Amino acid sequence: MLAGYARTESFAAAAKETFDPAKPCGICRAVCKAREASGRQGQAVPAAGGGKMVLIFERSAPFVALSAPRAWPAPTPARAQARSDDVPVPPPKPGVA
Repeated sequence: MLAGYARTESFAAAAKETFDPAKPCGICRAVCKAREASGRQGQAVPAAGGGKMVLIFERSAPFVALSAPRAWPAPTPARAQARSDDVPVPPPKPGVA
């Protein structure tokens, strides 16, 4: 109902029309009939001028997904190992002078 009224009126006027006890919606009428059928006392729709209706808006906490911290792999040496020995010389090939 609020969305329907808000198309043609301001939000404040649409909210006032939506919660006007003199103009119950189909759901309010169905609840009132169900209460009458069950024999419970009380009105589904408050009487006109029955006080203020307090609307509460509570923001939910933002959802933040965190992953497990990942460790970087250990660094590998960037240079080759130093040699202290002489480079081996291959044996001479037969037939080469």
